[in-house]
Amino acid sequence: MENVALWHERDISHSSVERMIGPDATGTLDFALSRMAGIIDKLIVYPDNMRKNLDHLGGLVHSQRVLLALTQKGVAREEAYRLVQRNAMKVWAGSGDFLALLKADQDVRKHLSEAELTAFFNLDFHFAQVDTIFSRVFGRA
Repeated sequence: MENVALWHERDISHSSVERMIGPDATGTLDFALSRMAGIIDKLIVYPDNMRKNLDHLGGLVHSQRVLLALTQKGVAREEAYRLVQRNAMKVWAGSGDFLALLKADQDVRKHLSEAELTAFFNLDFHFAQVDTIFSRVFGRA
């Protein structure tokens, strides 16, 4: 942003910024990567607690898939958002299960069958590419 002051001219203020951005950015990146490596090395994963936390959300983590499916069925994005949000807010307020509410919502059911809705609530969808990602990042599956 320091270079913005003189868009059309070149003087010492530009070159000083350019001389500092490389070392500053790489030093900051080194710090961030070192800190992240320390976090990952000491990370302990509790799958049962992860499942409990997901279950506390009542299925809300699947709202994006439902929204996109509605738009792919021809529902305008604003309308699809309204339909999803109407049901999601009930869950957020503690009044039910997202999948059950969607299945009971006749406006949603005009576009998505019960089987389609159930399929969107499968967590395996989110893990389908984990091996590919690990292979690309770590060079192994």
